[in-house]
Amino acid sequence: MQLVVARIGRAHGIKGEVTVEVRTDEPELRLAPGAVLATDPSSAGPLTIATGRVHSGRLLLRFEGVADRTAAEALRNTLLIAEVDPDEVPEDPEEFYDHQLIDLDVVTRDGTPVGRIAEVSHLPYQDLLIVKRPDGAEVMIPFVSEIVPEIDLEEQRAVVDPPPGLLDPAQAEIASSREDT
Repeated sequence: MQLVVARIGRAHGIKGEVTVEVRTDEPELRLAPGAVLATDPSSAGPLTIATGRVHSGRLLLRFEGVADRTAAEALRNTLLIAEVDPDEVPEDPEEFYDHQLIDLDVVTRDGTPVGRIAEVSHLPYQDLLIVKRPDGAEVMIPFVSEIVPEIDLEEQRAVVDPPPGLLDPAQAEIASSREDT
């Protein structure tokens, strides 16, 4: 099975390095020197990682055959894709691959059906579960332990404990208003 593990950003310097937006919890495994990765678009790859380093909190990679800034800039926005055994699971029991989460039933703590996970959106500061409601609407649920306390892969369900207003905007609580001041 193929998993997107990173997206190439802009070129860094003049020797072919690129910034990388990491999309895996295991970058030391998936983005290590020597790793061969498929690409999207496929015409850009496959790419073999020559070196990797962290600079100012960002991962920088250099690929074999990419020796200058022009070649590096041509790779911008390319997705890096790793081949992963579908039965493989992350080492940390609190981590999940996207394919494990897609199509899980989502229910509240009291068992009320919410919908089904359609997509996992990876944002810079947290991931979102995009849940398709039975009526066809979508709701975005932050994938944090306070809101998603349980993922049960055997039962194929995710349990959520949403704050007021997350699932139904009419139930939102207003903490304060400008008129209070």
